Amino acid sequence: MNDMLIRAAEAGGAEDMEAVAKIINEANRGQREVIEDLLDARLAVEEDFLGALSQSLRLPWEAEIKPRNSRRLKEVCSSQIALRHRLLPLWFGNPALQQVDENGDLTPEAHASMEAAGGEGPQVLALCTYDPFNFHGRQAVSQAIPWQIQWHMASRTRILHGIQKLYGVGADTFDAILRARDPNDTGAMDLNEETNVLDEDDEEASVVKFVNAIIRQALQQRGTDIHVEPMESSLRIRYRIDGLLVDVPVPENIKALQSMVIARLKIMSRLDIAERRLPQDGRIGLELDGKQIDVRVATVPTVLGESISLRLLNQQKFNLDKLGFMPEVRKVIDNLLKLPNGVVLITGPTGSGKSTSLYTFLSEINTIDSRIITVEDPVENKIEGVVQIAVKPEINLTFASALRSILRADPDTVMIGEMRDLETVEIAIRAALTGHLVFSTLHTNDAISGITRLVDMGVEPFLVAASVRAFLAQRLVRRLCQKCKQPHPMTAMELRAAGFSAARDNRTVYTAKHKGCDSCNHTGFYGRIAIYEVVVVSKTIEDLIVRRASESKIKEEAIREGFIPMRDYGFWKVLEGETTVEEVISVTANEMTLGEPD
Repeated sequence: MNDMLIRAAEAGGAEDMEAVAKIINEANRGQREVIEDLLDARLAVEEDFLGALSQSLRLPWEAEIKPRNSRRLKEVCSSQIALRHRLLPLWFGNPALQQVDENGDLTPEAHASMEAAGGEGPQVLALCTYDPFNFHGRQAVSQAIPWQIQWHMASRTRILHGIQKLYGVGADTFDAILRARDPNDTGAMDLNEETNVLDEDDEEASVVKFVNAIIRQALQQRGTDIHVEPMESSLRIRYRIDGLLVDVPVPENIKALQSMVIARLKIMSRLDIAERRLPQDGRIGLELDGKQIDVRVATVPTVLGESISLRLLNQQKFNLDKLGFMPEVRKVIDNLLKLPNGVVLITGPTGSGKSTSLYTFLSEINTIDSRIITVEDPVENKIEGVVQIAVKPEINLTFASALRSILRADPDTVMIGEMRDLETVEIAIRAALTGHLVFSTLHTNDAISGITRLVDMGVEPFLVAASVRAFLAQRLVRRLCQKCKQPHPMTAMELRAAGFSAARDNRTVYTAKHKGCDSCNHTGFYGRIAIYEVVVVSKTIEDLIVRRASESKIKEEAIREGFIPMRDYGFWKVLEGETTVEEVISVTANEMTLGEPD
């Protein structure tokens, strides 16, 4: 076995063979799962390593996993067996019936096998594993399942994803809860060791595990939001990943646990579980793998029951370099962060990354000789050395009242979570005019319209001109998976047709691979990046603001002074291979582009 593993590791591209041998020897001595240890060490390419192993063992390799007749598979192979031993059922029935051509018709060999068997044939369960040396799992399966087993192999990533897709998130605890309600139903295919008959306390514990599994999986898949939504005959769970909502496979009959799941989430967030008629807001503090996670919870009553939304906020470290500013914009940002006073406003819709930019700017200027105070609703991330205040409207601690108080607390820099009303804006402007640097956010479509927004709120134009130093607008676009992105040559004409009107040369951009790869969960995208535009309020622009010039006039002057529109910034990211033309167009649909980035 050891020699076989070493050869497979070499075929998988492993270079440090001493490390491979060490892992194998340590696993043998400690009775550890050697395949798991080798995969965790990432010394070889997973698919190549396991593919070579399947060839040595003469086991069929499944490059793409497509279980057939999911309902029947879940009947013959319980979620407990699949999850505990990391096995994915592929099909069940006569093996001859699995031999089909590209049109889905039985092959001649299949017809011959059927005729030889008199039209019947053996009943076989095909199981896919990534660890053929998991002998304990094989023994458990042979005792629990009375049919012949045909073993296949696939990558660990595909198998684990396939198990979750087939059985649904938290399927093991879900099944345990249902069996607890009917102790006589132990599952015909389960071993005694696989079956847990639970009392009421165990049932409650299983609901806790089920809810934890939902949250854990969302975090593992880079989800930013979880939506638990009652439906007529089911309970829909969706994650927002890279800005898009995706359905989460859930166990069948999950509707039976709707009230228990909702109640558990409300208990975790310290909400009134008896109140189902009114919306409620709360929060949950979690720790996962040593990381602090803050969860904002909001419930709304619907005709089918309460719907709950969870916003997942990672306590992260902020670094200006990670924002990926293009060089020209980075220089502007660096200069803004050195200002002794004035207002810097970040604009954009909800979910555009404004808070991340604010926290990053504060982290950059957070030094021992600077006193920074923030007023937030709520405090999303804690920064060491920064005084952070959470507003509480129920006791009249609002943005405006808190801001009035902290100006008497000797701050150098003030951050206001959002400019929501005229009173808050006026106090912020007064703070800037009296020597404080103020950061805050506005909800506008672009940087220039931030000026109009302040005037519409009732601020005199001369005060805007005198106090505001810059408007920074931003949007988030999906980042291409760097492991599977594909080059796509485009002519200058095609670029202009796409909205890049100043394109003069043919360029190679990148697109998302159709089905992606294991790293990006087969989406072609991994994470999100921000695109920006920054308007610095120069003396000329100050005069235009005071004269109530139109947004188009102000934009023309800003461009003369070096302003880079957001779409042009986005196309720079396209040419860098970070995102796609379509992503940039989708978030800058109302913009005109004027130049090609160098």
